Amino acid sequence: MSKLTKLALAGEGGQGVQSVAAIIVEAANDAGREALYIPNFGVEQRGGVSVAYCQISDEKIGSPKFKYADLIIALSDRAVRRTRQYVNKDTVFIYDASIENIENDLPTNAKKVLAIPALDIAKKELTPRVFNVIIMGAAIAATGVIDMEGAKKALEKRLGYKFEKDPKLKELNFQALERGAELVKGSL
Repeated sequence: MSKLTKLALAGEGGQGVQSVAAIIVEAANDAGREALYIPNFGVEQRGGVSVAYCQISDEKIGSPKFKYADLIIALSDRAVRRTRQYVNKDTVFIYDASIENIENDLPTNAKKVLAIPALDIAKKELTPRVFNVIIMGAAIAATGVIDMEGAKKALEKRLGYKFEKDPKLKELNFQALERGAELVKGSL
């Protein structure tokens, strides 16, 4: 039986949600799965919220739109507020623990609401440059839409030119991917 997985990744311009979505969808396609990605850009220059909508399945996907997501990852206070409309009783809602004063904005109807310290880990353990890859690891672990090896291959495909210039960057991105997965394992 095929499972259709719907994801919404949301953040401020520059947080990398569109890149993460594109890499996940590319990895799913490379694994022979059906995958759709629809970017929605806010007015980033003025601080708008950017949302990446993804669907991944083993069968044809009927429509690019969805009413509710299986997984939402919100990386800013405005992203939390913007994505609440896609939450229902089956949604896992993950947000970055560094977001302040959002207790009243978090969805109350989600299957699970989970704060992860992705930004803190990026700053203290790795580098802020891999914050979005930590988020990618969390999304993969929360949904199982692709395996970790497929994710690493997709990262190499997308960032290979940077990895060639700085081989340490490859290892850093792979560490960030694994670290992101660790943040949600056992919590869902």
